[in-house]
Amino acid sequence: MDKGKAVMGSGRRWAVEFTDNSTSHSSRNIPDPPGFTRVSQEQDDSATSKQKKDAEANWKAQKAWEVAQAPVKNLFMMGFMMWMAGSTVHLFSIGITISALLQPINALRGVGKVFEPYKDNRVDLMLPKLVFIALNLVGLGLGVWKLNTLGLLPTHVSDWVSSLPPAQEVEYSGGGIPLV
Repeated sequence: MDKGKAVMGSGRRWAVEFTDNSTSHSSRNIPDPPGFTRVSQEQDDSATSKQKKDAEANWKAQKAWEVAQAPVKNLFMMGFMMWMAGSTVHLFSIGITISALLQPINALRGVGKVFEPYKDNRVDLMLPKLVFIALNLVGLGLGVWKLNTLGLLPTHVSDWVSSLPPAQEVEYSGGGIPLV
């Protein structure tokens, strides 16, 4: 006798049939235990799927707020870097200032792509987007302020017209304490 033919030819010896094809309703005559309520499988599935959808919507809203508040970290870092660069015009301070201007501009251009993974009918993304835009505008203002402290912003008429005399300096610095 071949090993596979005996099992295949005669069928399985230990198979159990779980479907109940009997016409008797003996199981329905037994009362449910206290505290147990019968719920149809469809209602249970719809409640579970609704809970999953609500949980997913809450997760998406939470992550959208995290993304919206992310520029705050960049503001403190960029502010510290601009403070460390000083107020003189040299390569490092100009590079930091250009970076401080380009990062918010690129972030503002890509607002739609940033919040694309969190788009859902049950999640309102308007307020997180507005917060994201506002924080990036603050970062852009920080970069413009640095341009002004470096003296690279045209703030006087003589900056635009070469025939006019430059503006008078308001602040003067003198050297040290006299030792005599």
